Amino acid sequence: MSFDGQVALVTGGGSGMGQLACERMAKAGKKVAALDVNEEGLQKTAASSENVTTYVCDVTDLEAVKDSVGKIESDLGQIDRVMTAAAIMPSDLIMDMSPELTVKVMDVNFNGVVNTVHATLPQMIKRGQGQQIIFASLVGWMPVMHFGAYCASKFAVRSYADILYHENRHTGVDFFCVCPPMVNTPLLNQVQSNPKVMDEGKGPVEPGFILDEIEKGVAKGDFWITPGEAKWAIRAARWMPNLIWKNMHKIEGTA
Repeated sequence: MSFDGQVALVTGGGSGMGQLACERMAKAGKKVAALDVNEEGLQKTAASSENVTTYVCDVTDLEAVKDSVGKIESDLGQIDRVMTAAAIMPSDLIMDMSPELTVKVMDVNFNGVVNTVHATLPQMIKRGQGQQIIFASLVGWMPVMHFGAYCASKFAVRSYADILYHENRHTGVDFFCVCPPMVNTPLLNQVQSNPKVMDEGKGPVEPGFILDEIEKGVAKGDFWITPGEAKWAIRAARWMPNLIWKNMHKIEGTA
């Protein structure tokens, strides 16, 4: 594991990628703080290791995040790694999704990152060390029908992380932006509108593969971590956007 620190904070630690990340780092002997609004999920995460300490926290609430970070520093010590894995992914056509739900997606996926960064990065900068691992997505580069809200939130996360890194690249803190393809986590259970694009390609990859790729990227010092098919798909989205949209319309039957 390419993590020399002792304490890690993981948002979204009650399920999916965040939960597995907590379990892996705890198994490696790290002290892990798992944050989530899902109390039942946090209980399962905590049961995996005595090295996991859980904190019920809504990442959309800045003061709640700051309070949790204060407790973590008091309970476990300085935070050496932050992984912002908290997210929601409801699907629907943009005009069929309520404005309230659309804003909620942005609040959890983007504002949750902003709040976590503001609650943890100043201390890292002061010490001149630490890791900020921010989860964006392949669809933070490639817009997909039925996922307008989710794509918008991940586009925002990706841009935010990119600028954050360049504004702080001489502080001693290491920054990483993870842009995975579709992953087999409980987020997929939130997809209700039957987007046909999900039946294309090789299907979702396993979260363990993504976490392995993150550690490889961290070890190499790669800011952009684009596991599996995400690497070529991002290139296609950047250089052939019209072709990507043509194929998307064909898949969804809207050509």
